[in-house]
Amino acid sequence: MPIKILMVCLGNICRSPLAEGILASKLPEDKFLVDSAGTGSWHVGHCPDKRSIEVAKKYGINIGAQKGRQIKVSDFDEFDYIYVMDNSNFRDVVHLAKTPEHKSKVRLILNDLFPDENVDVPDPYYGSANGFENVYQMLDEVTDLIADQLLKKHS
Repeated sequence: MPIKILMVCLGNICRSPLAEGILASKLPEDKFLVDSAGTGSWHVGHCPDKRSIEVAKKYGINIGAQKGRQIKVSDFDEFDYIYVMDNSNFRDVVHLAKTPEHKSKVRLILNDLFPDENVDVPDPYYGSANGFENVYQMLDEVTDLIADQLLKKHS
């Protein structure tokens, strides 16, 4: 059974689809499954933001077929790791957790790059196209570390 990783942001159209696509591109798909979700329901069933799709495509990653969904309580049993993009997402996701084991699965994604600094991945939705490039670069860097850790731990 593959190791399952869930990426979570607010609407599941900008940051978490990018994080899903980038991390999935760095892991063998027969051993790892990467998915994404949002804490809100506004974009359920929608494709990622076109700016996320474009920046991913620029780097050879196709996220255009992803569909937005909202995180649910059953995800805590389904997924081995849950990475959130910012402190607000962290609070919202931990609030859904029913057990200490579930809470222990939730991590701020940039803490792998900046341990215990609780740095947010900025939401690029209302910013310029450059914001999506910056988010891509942050997520690319941190997912290098995460992929390396996962491969060492689960190989």
